[in-house]
Amino acid sequence: MNDLIRGAANAALETRIAFIVELARRLHQYGTTAARLEIAIAGAAQRLALVAEVWSSPTAIIISFADVSGGEEGLAQVTQVMRLPPGDVNLARMCEADAIADRAIAGELDLREGFRLLRALGQPETRWARAGVVGSYGLSAASMEALFLHSSWADLVVAGAIGLVIGLITILAAIRPRLAVASDAISAMVATAGAILVSAFVVPLAIKSVVLASLIVLVPGMSLTTAVREISSQHLVSGVARMGGAIATLLKLTFGTVAASQLCAAFGVTARNYVLPPLPHWMDWPSLLMGAIGFAILFRAAWRDWPVVAGAVGVGYLATRWGGLLSQAIPGAPVGVFLGGLLLGAMANLYARFLHRPGAVVREPGIILLVPGSVGFRSVSYLFERDTTLGMDSFILLLTLLISLVAGLLFGDLLVSPRRSL
Repeated sequence: MNDLIRGAANAALETRIAFIVELARRLHQYGTTAARLEIAIAGAAQRLALVAEVWSSPTAIIISFADVSGGEEGLAQVTQVMRLPPGDVNLARMCEADAIADRAIAGELDLREGFRLLRALGQPETRWARAGVVGSYGLSAASMEALFLHSSWADLVVAGAIGLVIGLITILAAIRPRLAVASDAISAMVATAGAILVSAFVVPLAIKSVVLASLIVLVPGMSLTTAVREISSQHLVSGVARMGGAIATLLKLTFGTVAASQLCAAFGVTARNYVLPPLPHWMDWPSLLMGAIGFAILFRAAWRDWPVVAGAVGVGYLATRWGGLLSQAIPGAPVGVFLGGLLLGAMANLYARFLHRPGAVVREPGIILLVPGSVGFRSVSYLFERDTTLGMDSFILLLTLLISLVAGLLFGDLLVSPRRSL
């Protein structure tokens, strides 16, 4: 095996650099955070007898390469600058890229063949895959309505239907750059107008709950959490940039909801305000299963990883419930969020250590129920409505939840040290 590794390290300099650059491109595209990407690329380069200085941000990667034969004081021989769109989590392709890199660096796969396989991962998704993503938006919206908002059957059905429409808008935005810029605001307008129209002419709804559930996938809770994690790990440029992007998304979503509400009011369309009976408590468990399937599709997990994703989502949900019971003894303490982050961080590292696969398969789907994106959305909505008291209270709660979740993930890394960068 050592001879094989030395063979990969002795390949032509351009071949080694091309492989590392393509690996960095794919990991960025599939949602790897700046801190983990930089560690992964620097480690892969070192095993290929290269010294790599890596700088990653949500929209760019800069890597300077030098051959180790030049010594520690050798200047960089090649600097590669890549301008990239923000990545989106794709667990199946992230795992494939990780496996290709392991095989190529170990010498089981020629570097040129590894480069070709990495390049092939960039092919567009099939129609069936895009249809599945649209369905995942509906499943996620309906499950959020049942699990956390506990509204009526009508709210669940309408939230799921609006979620499907928003999923279709998101898929169209991926292939239409002009639509992509305004897709968040358009989705919020469609969700709000649709909920108000259904409530006015078909069946009364809890408007705010339906709108929040249908937009839950677009609310940048994951981006806010990742931004705080990157800032806490001293990746300041990437963290601040990601935070700015998340705030911009919140502003566009809030603008869309306010604009649609005012437009309906201008035409005299008002929602009926009497409340239907809430969903029965036994719906929590079918809704959790429905949400787990939706998140598995949303994060593009491979079929073999669906049970792992479902288990991670279940741990995240149960942590919030147990934490809610504990917080009754300590009012105001976000125990569930911290506990969930701690458990999921440790579980992700155990999964990566023993199965030799990216811990993101556990970590990313697991924390989706813990991220406080909905709190951020409500905070900005209150500020748009000039209710500064509720807006600032929600903002402080947002900060508390973010800090608790990130602290839980950091303590999880201390409890079980990560062996793999992803």
